[in-house]
Amino acid sequence: MRTPMTVADFLDRAELGFAASPGVIDEPNQPAPPVPESTYGRLAERVRAWQAGFDALGIGEGERVAVASHNSARLLELLFAVPMSGRICVPINFRLKPEEVDYLVQQSGASVLLLDPELEETLSGIKARHRFILGDQTENELMRFGVEPRPWSNPDEDATATINYTSGTTARPKGVQLTHRNIWVNGLTFGLHTRAWERDVYMHTLPMFHCNGWGMPYVMAGLGVKQVVLRKVDGTEILRRVDEHGVTLMCGAPAVWNAVLDAAATWEGEIPGRDRVRVVCAGAPPPSKTIQRMSDELGWEFTQIYGLTETSPLLTFNRLQPADDALPAEERARKLSRAGIPALGVKLGISHSGEVLARSNTVLDGYWEKPEETEAALGDGWFHTGDGGTIDETDGHLTISDRKKDVIITGGENVSSIEVEDTIFSHPAVAEVAVIGVPHEKWGETIKALVVLTEGATATEADIITHCKQHMAGYKAPTTVEFRDAIPRTATGKIQKFKLREPYWSGRDRQVN
Repeated sequence: MRTPMTVADFLDRAELGFAASPGVIDEPNQPAPPVPESTYGRLAERVRAWQAGFDALGIGEGERVAVASHNSARLLELLFAVPMSGRICVPINFRLKPEEVDYLVQQSGASVLLLDPELEETLSGIKARHRFILGDQTENELMRFGVEPRPWSNPDEDATATINYTSGTTARPKGVQLTHRNIWVNGLTFGLHTRAWERDVYMHTLPMFHCNGWGMPYVMAGLGVKQVVLRKVDGTEILRRVDEHGVTLMCGAPAVWNAVLDAAATWEGEIPGRDRVRVVCAGAPPPSKTIQRMSDELGWEFTQIYGLTETSPLLTFNRLQPADDALPAEERARKLSRAGIPALGVKLGISHSGEVLARSNTVLDGYWEKPEETEAALGDGWFHTGDGGTIDETDGHLTISDRKKDVIITGGENVSSIEVEDTIFSHPAVAEVAVIGVPHEKWGETIKALVVLTEGATATEADIITHCKQHMAGYKAPTTVEFRDAIPRTATGKIQKFKLREPYWSGRDRQVN
């Protein structure tokens, strides 16, 4: 027998087996009235109210519903409500500038745009056929409580469930089409590898718009795990909520764990969660020193993973094995800095050029309305990650060594160097520019701009940074600007960025931090 694997499976099981169990604890400090703490039974009722509301608007199957929001219970509900009804959810990075959000809304063809109240003013000019502010307006004008929504007419595991935009090597982001099957398999393998179970308490320290919170909202619901929503990352607040709610599992980029380590230095009393909390780290591998501090100073178990939005995202998983227990702390941390071995069902390869290739049921269906980019990424039967790496022949562990694509990962956020270069080049004083990632203790990498000024023109580092922040999201702006007389190029006019990066990465084994 074969039945379609869809997002609905996770919430159906939650409602059946955990209807009276704690489901979601919303962020209490937000501009919208928080959703009252709900059981999984109540979560399912609210999901149906969203679906009935979309029915009333006439939003058909396959239409896109875009949502730009900080972490919130409502965003979590929409990650279920939209795809479960055969529609397509488009989660948008709330940190983007209005023109960037507008591009994503228009490129996806979204019929509905849902906004966090904090974004209402800055995104006021973005148009969609239906536009709502999350909170009182959606509660009173959109959701239809007590109304049974129409069922998805033909549930299909190969249908697109979400479109998640990712920064690539071009200035325009690409919409990653993740299917219900992608999400289902990713959720299953993530739950397996993190040893998740009914007595866990998961806190969303990871932005939910990032590849649907890495799929954790789905698998946590399917296992009946209590989910605690954190709106904004704050090290002290994370420690406080770990203590208050008994959190056992969290995911996030290295910058999140650096914030917790900083807060722990002034925390009064015993660090909460010692020998109980498991953290999953991705975005960029942190220094082994940071990994060792997680164990020594917090007593939290550290797990490294590697993946991309295009792979739902789990590709590899690295957790210490029993045989590692006897190793010195420094050696254990060094082993954890690797990306890990392939997750269940994942096949990895290395191309002749050193690029990491992947095959898995979690690999995207394609890029939304970009057939050429889809063919380039998937045409030979492998997904081309754009990352360079090596696979240890003795134990199968993948190590990411550099990036074939010009993507900078700073604080867990992907930034296209080409997009930053285009913005800087629009400054009237700039003649040439190259943008590279350089190592940073806190953020993993930070953005450096190498700039050649137009003859006779003047500009300061502050001028360039301010110009960027006026035209793009602040995290994409360079943190340092270095002025040069010229930027070296090949005979064909290409900039060899690996040569530009060399002085800043000298003495390091890998060209990522």
